[in-house]
Amino acid sequence: MINDLRKFWRNKKVFVTGHTGFKGTWLIICLNLLKAKIYGYSLKAPKISIFNQTKSFNLVKKNYYSNINDFKTLKQKLQTTRPHIVFHLAAQPLVTKSYEDPIKTFTTNIIGTLNLLEVIRKIKSVKSVVIITTDKVYKIKRKNLPFTENDELGGNDPYSASKASTEIVVKSYIKSFFSANKKGIKVSTARSGNVLGGGDYSKNRILPDIINSINKQKKLVIRNPKHIRPWQHVIEPIFGYLILAEFLFTKKKYNKNSSWNFGPKNSNFISVEKLVNKVSKIKKIKKTFIKKNNYFETQTLKLNSKKAKKFLKWQQKWDIDQTISKIIEWNESLLNKKNMREVTENQIKEYLK
Repeated sequence: MINDLRKFWRNKKVFVTGHTGFKGTWLIICLNLLKAKIYGYSLKAPKISIFNQTKSFNLVKKNYYSNINDFKTLKQKLQTTRPHIVFHLAAQPLVTKSYEDPIKTFTTNIIGTLNLLEVIRKIKSVKSVVIITTDKVYKIKRKNLPFTENDELGGNDPYSASKASTEIVVKSYIKSFFSANKKGIKVSTARSGNVLGGGDYSKNRILPDIINSINKQKKLVIRNPKHIRPWQHVIEPIFGYLILAEFLFTKKKYNKNSSWNFGPKNSNFISVEKLVNKVSKIKKIKKTFIKKNNYFETQTLKLNSKKAKKFLKWQQKWDIDQTISKIIEWNESLLNKKNMREVTENQIKEYLK
C-alpha cells in the first residue's frame, strides 16, 4: 500500500500547521515515508515530545516556528512555500485547558483557522486543504446514537464551541470563495474520534495519564470513568486525512458536503473504565481512584463513518486491543532507548501493509 500511496504523494509540497504536536508528528512521519516535501508551521515543541524524540525536525524541509494567530508571518511562509496541499492541525486541543483559558482557545481555534483560509484563497498552487476539527463539534441531543456529518453542530464547553465555530467558518469560506466556479481549491473538515498513540504527553488525557502511572508507579487519577468515547489509534484518522486530501486533489467535481467523520467500529466505543481495565491486563497499574470532575464533558460520543467508508474506501484496521498493544510497545521502546523514529515508522508500515 505504501508504494501505491507514493505514486500520488511523491514530491508533493505539503504544508502542515501544528506539525510539532502529537498528531502532527505522526502525520509528517507518514508523509516522509510517502516521499512528500514537508513544510511545517507551528510553535516549538516541548523538550519532552514525540517531535523531538523522533527527531522529526529533520524530516521537514522548512520548520517555521510561529503562532497561527500571526497573520503576517503565516502569509509570508505560505506565499514562500507555495504548497500543493495543506493540513491544518494547529489548535488548542484540550477540553480542560479550554476552561482555564477560553480566550486563547477561541482565538487559536477560530481566528487561527480564519487566518489560514484567508491566506490560501490567494495562493494558486494550493489545490487541497484538510482542516482537522474534532468529534466534539456536535450538539448533544441524544444518547448512544453515532453522529453523522449532517447532524447539528454545537458545543457546551469552550473547546467544543470553538471547534463547532471553526466548522461554520470553513463552510462560509467554501461557499463564498472556494466553490468550483471561483477557485480550484477544495477544502474539507475532518472529525476523528479520541486518538491514542505513542508519544502523547497531553495533560488530563487518559492514555498519557495511564502511561505516566505505569512508568512512575504512581496512582492513576481517573476522571469520568463511565464516559464512552470512540477510541482509535492515531494512525487511523491520519490515514483518512491522507486519502481525503488525495480525493480532493484529484476529483473533478466539488462536493458541497465538506465534512468527514473518521471514527472507529462500534467495538471501540467503550468507557474510560473499560479502557483502563484493558491496559491493566497487560501492564500493572497501581490502585486507581476517581477525582471529581468540576468541568462539563459530554458523557457519550460516537461517530458514524459510513460516508468515508463509501467514498474514500477508508475503514478502521486496528481494534482497541491492538491499539493498546501498539502504545505499550512504543512506550517500552522509549524506555529501552530505542530509535523512536524507526519504532514509529515501523508501526506505520505495519498498519499500511
